[in-house]
Amino acid sequence: MTSAPPEQESYVVARAMPAIISAPPKRNAMMRTLRRHPTMWLGGTLLALVAIMAIFAPIISTSDPSAMNPAVRVQPPSAEAWFGTDMLGRDIFARSVYGARVSLIVGIGVALFATIVGMIIGLTAGFVRWADGIIMRIMDGMMSIPAILLAIALMTLMRGGSVMNVILAITIAEIPRVARLTRSAVLSVRELTYVEAAVACGTSKLGIIRLHILPNTVAPITVQATYICASAMITEAILSFIGAGLPTSIPSWGNIMAEGRALWQVKPNIVFFPAIFLSVTVLAVNLLGDGLRDAVDPRLAKRV
Repeated sequence: MTSAPPEQESYVVARAMPAIISAPPKRNAMMRTLRRHPTMWLGGTLLALVAIMAIFAPIISTSDPSAMNPAVRVQPPSAEAWFGTDMLGRDIFARSVYGARVSLIVGIGVALFATIVGMIIGLTAGFVRWADGIIMRIMDGMMSIPAILLAIALMTLMRGGSVMNVILAITIAEIPRVARLTRSAVLSVRELTYVEAAVACGTSKLGIIRLHILPNTVAPITVQATYICASAMITEAILSFIGAGLPTSIPSWGNIMAEGRALWQVKPNIVFFPAIFLSVTVLAVNLLGDGLRDAVDPRLAKRV
């Protein structure tokens, strides 16, 4: 058997190359998504910077956030204390950096727990018809109370200003929103043809939920979780600001602003810097949520 001439081999390889090159590598899929939705990478970048600041707080801040030095109290920003000092001589920069840990832990913890519990409740209400009315009336009753008031009442009942109690109080207030969203997604998916076909084929309820219902509700719930995270950060700051949240011994952005409100007119830096940290973090989470929303539903992004 004679081999093909070199010119013919080159021609065959050249004809095959476009098919190989045209197949986009999987590693570029994420980059294309980020280019289409710039708010996602902008929010993600800002949130990553805040997370790095929280993780490496002992390195970024060289002073103890709880160390008091009355000799240098209420000092303006300087080389020793970048954001100045508060009424007890504590470094505001150090307290603001460590406050990022509290906000991220509370925000992520509330988003995680509220999403898991809310999805379980919403799936049950949307798929089990006889339980729908009972569950949703309970959720409606909880949603009739403003989230911040419900969180204050729960913190009063728990009689303890720990981070876990704050997460639990805010989680209970946020669960009804996740449950209602999950239920609405389940009701819309439950009537689709392929779900009815699965029921006709004898698929169990758990199998239908796992294979058909749950995958179609994950995307909107993930987007909702980002907004819950941002809302939880604000709620925690409000609770600490009014004295119903974390104790002053735990550096929190709400605590720092509460301690500096009496000197707002003469020393606005005590309130200004933690407020900027809180605003940037909440903005980052909201931008990330907007980008995820646009990626999940491109038609919604076009309408907006």
